[in-house]
Amino acid sequence: MVKGDGDGETAESALAALPVPLGRAFAGALIFSLPMLMTMEMWSLGASMDPFRLALLLGVSVPLLIGLGRIAGFRETSCWSDDIADAFVAMVVATVTAIAILAVFGALGPGMSAREMIGKVALQAVPGSIGALLARSQLGQESPEDGEPRSTYFGEVFLMAVGALFLSFNMAPTEEIMLISYGMGAWQKIALILASLAIMHIFVYEVGFSGQEAPGSETGGWSLFARFSVVGYCVVLAVSLAVLWIFGRTDGLGLEQLLGATIVLAFPGAIGAAAARLIL
Repeated sequence: MVKGDGDGETAESALAALPVPLGRAFAGALIFSLPMLMTMEMWSLGASMDPFRLALLLGVSVPLLIGLGRIAGFRETSCWSDDIADAFVAMVVATVTAIAILAVFGALGPGMSAREMIGKVALQAVPGSIGALLARSQLGQESPEDGEPRSTYFGEVFLMAVGALFLSFNMAPTEEIMLISYGMGAWQKIALILASLAIMHIFVYEVGFSGQEAPGSETGGWSLFARFSVVGYCVVLAVSLAVLWIFGRTDGLGLEQLLGATIVLAFPGAIGAAAARLIL
């Protein structure tokens, strides 16, 4: 009997605490996705983009969210099943947030086809779900040390991919990415590559931001640059190219134009990758 009472109290405590992480999740989804919720290019893309590419984006997002939940979910978890559950909860939270905000803005309403409304909401759910999962580390009261350590090499590379995806998602729908790439010469693109690499390295190791990483005494600067900054930039390029393809920006482009657009989008992606390593 005593054991039963204890179990009941534990369940009641868990239910009582549930609104706190959910509230953080909604706050994170709104804060991180609001710029895209108010961008008409995102509305248009959601209504017109290829359903296969949209479905592929959502499918790839799920394992990314599970991995992100393991590192910085909106609640403490002890097993992968909890991280999987949190990933789907984040998607639901982001979907509800997107429906509410888009409806208030008049981007959803009577007269629209189901395909158009589903596309708009589904596209917005991706950045919103990332924001929902980041809510604990960015909006919670816990210190970063309270979460599980993620000091592995592949964990760092994964975080760079998520950071690049988030900022690339903001920029890729805009026409400016294509216009900037068309107006740049070869030397300017090379300079942008070097600037992106320098930013990725300097932001994380040199300028004293909160969360800056201190290299070990046995690790040389060039080794860090090669293993993290160069490899990270290659990941950023791959993410940028994938996002451009998802949004249909690569259709009909020649190789030179494709490389130019990828390099331009990789510049904000590199900043997002560096920021992810600092704040998570």
